[in-house]
Amino acid sequence: MRFLTTALTSALALCGATAASGLVKRGSLQQVNDFGANTSGTKMYIYVPDNLAVSPAIIVAIHYCTGTASAYYNGTPYASLAEKYGFIVIYPESPYDGTCWDVSSAEALRYPRLTCFYASHDGGADSNSIVNMVSYTLDTYNGDKSSVFVTGTSSGAMMTNVLAAAYPDVFAAGIAYAGVPATCFYTGTVNGWNSTCSQGQLNLTQDYWANAALNAYPGYDGPRPRMRIHHGTADTTLYPQNYYETIKQWTGVFGYSTTPSETYPDTPRSPYTRYVFGPNVEGVLGEGITHGIDIFGDADMQWFGFTGSSTTTTATSPSSTLATSSATATATAGPGGEQYTQCGGVGWTGVTTCVSPYTCQKLNDYYFQCL
Repeated sequence: MRFLTTALTSALALCGATAASGLVKRGSLQQVNDFGANTSGTKMYIYVPDNLAVSPAIIVAIHYCTGTASAYYNGTPYASLAEKYGFIVIYPESPYDGTCWDVSSAEALRYPRLTCFYASHDGGADSNSIVNMVSYTLDTYNGDKSSVFVTGTSSGAMMTNVLAAAYPDVFAAGIAYAGVPATCFYTGTVNGWNSTCSQGQLNLTQDYWANAALNAYPGYDGPRPRMRIHHGTADTTLYPQNYYETIKQWTGVFGYSTTPSETYPDTPRSPYTRYVFGPNVEGVLGEGITHGIDIFGDADMQWFGFTGSSTTTTATSPSSTLATSSATATATAGPGGEQYTQCGGVGWTGVTTCVSPYTCQKLNDYYFQCL
C-alpha cells in the first residue's frame, strides 16, 4: 500500500511538472527562451503576477531605442498594475545594436508600389515574433484572447502602431507614447533611421495613412484596436507633426474627423490635454513636453478596460529631482556619448554628455539618451 501511495505521488508530481513545464516563476521578470517561431531573434521576457487572474489579459510593453526589457519593466508601472488587476505583461527585447525595433525593413513593411507601403501581417521580422510571444502566453496561461493590448515608447510606440495595423485580430487596443504612424519609418533596412519621418516631414492625407494601416492585413474586415496617441509639442527627436499624422491614420481607419469632438484640458494632468475623436481614437498632447514623455499607468488601465472611464485620471509624474540627481551624482567623466547612447538615469554611472549635435534627453527616471 505504501509502495502504491509513493508511486502515485511520484506519478502525480511528474504529471504536474510536465503540465507546468512552460510556466515561469511569478512576481519577477523572467526570460522565455522558446516561444515559437522567431526569425528575428527577438528576446521574450514576461511578468506573471502573484495575483494572476483565472483567464488573464495580456499587455505587451515595448521599450525604446537603447532600452531593454529590464529597463522598461523597472521604468514603467505595468508590473505593479499587473498585481492589482491580474494581467500578464510581455516585455519584448530588441536583438539589434542600439535596441531600436525593426519598423523600417522590407520584411517588416512590404513595399508593393512606389506610392504606398504597408505594415505586413505575418511578414516576419520583430512584429511577427512579438505576436508569437502573445500566442505562447495565451496558450500557456489560458489567457483572454479578447483582452490583448499593446503599448510602447518611442521606437516601441512605432512598433505599437505597426502591430495594431498588421494584427488587428490579435490586439484589442493600443497606446503609443511618442511614436510615428505605421509605415512612416520605412528605409528598406533593418534598424534604419528615417529622418524625413522623424522630423515630421511626411505630411500626407488621412486616406493615405488609413490605407497604410488597413492594407496591412488584406481582406480583414473584423474589429480594429482602439488607439490612444500620446506626444509632446516640444519633441525634437520625433517631431510633434508625427502626432497629427498618427491621428490622421487612426481616425481614417475608423472614419472619424481629424477635428476632436471633445477636449479635456489638464488631462490626465497639466500640461497635457486629452482629445476625443470618437469612441476608438483619442490623443493626448503635452504642451512643452519633450521626447521624455510621461507614462500614465492609471489612464492606460482605463483605456484598456480594467477601470471605468474618467476625464480626471491622475498619474504620478516622474520626480525631476530624483531623475537629475540619479543621472549625475555618481556619473563618471569621459567623452560624450554617440547618438542613442545612454547618458543618465537611476543608478547610471556612465557618461552624462553627448557629442554634438546630440543632447542628453530624459526618457524616464531610469533612462536618459543621447538624441
